[in-house]
Amino acid sequence: MIGFLRNLFARAEPVLSEASSRDAAAIAPLHAASFRRGWSEQEVEGLLIDRHVVAHRATVSGKLVGFIMSRQVEDEAEILSVAVAGARRGRGLARNLLTLHLRRLAGLGCRTVFLEVDEHNKPAIRLYQRAGFHEISRRPNYYAAPGAKPAAALVLRRDIA
Repeated sequence: MIGFLRNLFARAEPVLSEASSRDAAAIAPLHAASFRRGWSEQEVEGLLIDRHVVAHRATVSGKLVGFIMSRQVEDEAEILSVAVAGARRGRGLARNLLTLHLRRLAGLGCRTVFLEVDEHNKPAIRLYQRAGFHEISRRPNYYAAPGAKPAAALVLRRDIA
């Protein structure tokens, strides 16, 4: 009986796998809940069918709880977006997705990865710094915020090969 209860209340571990265009309907609302300007399902699907886009997802019991997406050209990639469902944040899921994603990019011949992050997004900045990214540039007034001064975008880079 105790084993049954333990299994019943156990937290399922996220399963990480490659994302495909079939995931667009689940990724779009997660993106919209995570960013000021969310991507539509059509925009997400368009990215996921692009041969230059690499994407991974995290699911729990078949439900999407996180994703990461990059565009790769030659030996460089740009991380386009990373999002984790609010209830799953702070548990290392973004770190696990990023680690898997960087390994896949390296396996595809990528040598350098870039990304942009809002200067006020401290959790994301910590994630990227811990993963070896460093700031190479800053784009002032890049992210508009209603009723607030626009935030700078930090341009980060990491060499992976």
